[in-house]
This record gives sequence, structure tokens and C-alpha cells, in this order.
Amino acid sequence: MTSLQAVASTRLYRMIADQIAARIKAGDFPAGGRLPAERELAEQLQVSRASVREALIALEIEGYVDVRVGTGVFVCPPREDGKYQDAAQPAAADSVEATDIGPFDLLETRLLIEPECAALAAQKASPAQIAAIRAAHDAMSLTESPSVHDRAFHSAIGAACGNAALAAAISHIWHLSTLSPVFHRLEEHFVTTKVWIEAQKEHERILAAIADRDPIRARHAMHDHLVGILARLREDFGNVGIR
Repeated sequence: MTSLQAVASTRLYRMIADQIAARIKAGDFPAGGRLPAERELAEQLQVSRASVREALIALEIEGYVDVRVGTGVFVCPPREDGKYQDAAQPAAADSVEATDIGPFDLLETRLLIEPECAALAAQKASPAQIAAIRAAHDAMSLTESPSVHDRAFHSAIGAACGNAALAAAISHIWHLSTLSPVFHRLEEHFVTTKVWIEAQKEHERILAAIADRDPIRARHAMHDHLVGILARLREDFGNVGIR
């Protein structure tokens, strides 16, 4: 059995996915079998478990594995022609870069800038802007498509921060997230009704801090919300793996 090679480059999760796919096609990971735990794969590859998580989701999109939350990650059989599904092609030219950006990179970038944006909004938002944040929050509890209003909530905070460049940066990161099939698949696995209820509670705390003109509390509330998102997307696939 050949050994996995340590990798260190941009688009790291894609390189990890390619290595695992090669092992699957070589028969080292047989169809129907469960892949090693994410922790074990991360140790062999000398990368973070978050990068392994992204790679496994990419492989699921391409038909190599079946991710069963609560059980593990299992190798799929190839098609009748002996091949696996080709990688999904980007829908538009400007999505090429986006599909190379891992979901955790996007979320960690949001963690760097959105808490400060919330603090600025607490200081600078007009009454109309606070009303827009509140409207987005209230709409999230009344819809079957909470992700639309989730984005509207964060965008409204960006618009209220008083810094057009910061607001544009936040909008662009959200745009990249919508173009990422790996991000979408992660959400399909882990963003449940229970998760949306928890996110709504976190939004409530952010809104209250901004409405109270408390920048320190707003900053901490947004930080805690984004850390919570990262934690929820790192829940175990099976009874062994990452958290």
C-alpha cells in the first residue's frame, strides 16, 4: 500500500482530495469500506483536520465517497465505465477562484472582520439602519429559507458600519461563499433547523447590542456567533473524527 504524502500549498484541500481519490482508484480504500478517521488522515498528510474535512466534502461532490453524518465516510463504487463523476465545473468565469477557496478560510476571514463591523455599527448606525437589521432578524423566524435572511442580516450590519470598504469586503466574502459547492454541501450536512434556531438566538444578542449602542458587546456577540458557526460545521461525521 502506498503512503499518503504531506502537502503544503495553496488550494490545500484540493490537493488532499486528489491524493485520497488516487488511493481510492488504486484500490487502497475499497468500495463500501469506511475511510480512516479524519484525525488519522490529517496526521498522515500533516495538515489540519479542517482541510481534511473540506477535501472529503469535495470528494463526496465528485462521487468518490458518501458522507454519512453520525456514521462516517464510506467509499463509493465507480460508475459502470469504471470512472467516478467528474468534478463539478464552475457555473461562471468569476466562480473559478471561489471554488478554490475552502469554507473554513472564508469563515475565518469573516471572523477577522465582522466582529469589528458589528462594533462600528453599534457606534454609527442610523435608526433606519438599525430598523433594517431588526427586519432581517425578524424575517428569519418567518421563512422557510432562513439563509436568505441570514445573509440580509449580516449585510445590513455591514451597511450600518459606516465604512464602505469594510461593507464591500463582507459582501464579497458572502458572494464567494455562495459560489462554493463545498460550502453548500457542508451546510446540507450540518445546518439543521436546530442550528438555525441557535443562530437566531445569536443574532438576537448581536441586534440587542447594536440597538443599545454597545460596541464592546456587539463585537463579542458577533465573534461568539461566528465561532459557533465554525464549531457546528466541525461536528463529527461519525463516532470518530474531528470536532
